[in-house]
Amino acid sequence: MSLVDHLPIRHPIVQAPMAGATTPELAIAVCNAGALGSLDLGAASADKARAEIETVKAGTDGAFNVNFFCHARPTTDDAGRRAWLDHLAPYFRAQGASAPTDLDNIYQPIDDNPAMQDVILDTRPPVVSFHFGIPAKPLIQAIHDYGGQVWICVTTLDEAKAAETAGADVLVAQGMEAGGHRGNFDAAQDAETGLIALLGVLARHCRRPIVAAGGLMDGRAVRGVMSMGAAGAQLGTAFVACPESAAAPAYRDALRQAETTAITRAISGRPARGIVGPFQTEIAPGAPTVPDYPLTYDAAKQLHAAAKAHGDHRFAPNWAGQGVALTRELPAADLVAALVGEMTA
Repeated sequence: MSLVDHLPIRHPIVQAPMAGATTPELAIAVCNAGALGSLDLGAASADKARAEIETVKAGTDGAFNVNFFCHARPTTDDAGRRAWLDHLAPYFRAQGASAPTDLDNIYQPIDDNPAMQDVILDTRPPVVSFHFGIPAKPLIQAIHDYGGQVWICVTTLDEAKAAETAGADVLVAQGMEAGGHRGNFDAAQDAETGLIALLGVLARHCRRPIVAAGGLMDGRAVRGVMSMGAAGAQLGTAFVACPESAAAPAYRDALRQAETTAITRAISGRPARGIVGPFQTEIAPGAPTVPDYPLTYDAAKQLHAAAKAHGDHRFAPNWAGQGVALTRELPAADLVAALVGEMTA
């Protein structure tokens, strides 16, 4: 079974939703090339989300995906937040800035955001995907009621079974090779299973179609995961270098030069893979307990902004998967065409 049997698309390729990198222009280009374009709206306001969805709807007749977060509410106490800020204080001082006095809860999970739920139900995206967990049953039912599909990112068999029980139409199987945030439901527990092992287990034990994600950069890899039972493949890092993405010039430079990536919780409070930088090499070792997501991310964003003001881009998260050295700088439509050609070669 292929995604082309479930959606009005021509190719079983998904451009991953990537916070800070996806744009309506990128999603439209991917959709019009016959694949599934995506918007990451977990960090957006309701007004921005509505505008971006309407822009994509106006720009393509193809199916598209919108993505939201299902993280738990942060519970880190005052002492834990203070300890983390004290740990970061020397890095802020080195940038001529003061560390913040507290950490803000900068992102709301979809279940705590009725305005965003209204956006989903008003705009009716064909695919609504969720990261970090499973949304409440009424939202899943409401998406199904208008004819939309619910996709849930999973990193273990237990998560996959829970997603199926909740009504997921498609499972996004995310291997530890993937760039950006891991989708594990419990931020404190990550099995770190590779994509090949995870895909094999899910293909044997799950009933729903599976989209494979994690380190996939070319059509040969797409063909490989589909030969193992995936209905399609999701690629993120491969699309970051497209001119239609929102990636900053420094991020693009980092992709050109990168060879090594690593997972850390020190940037956001959840395990996430990016190009190795100070958070992995200096801040994480010997650090106090990392505050819950997204509290930690608030501090990281402020540190990055302080450094960026002086032309120092070392503290950017630079999310990227293990296949980053295979990055190609192509327009999105050309990248989709290249992937399809490699799949069928």
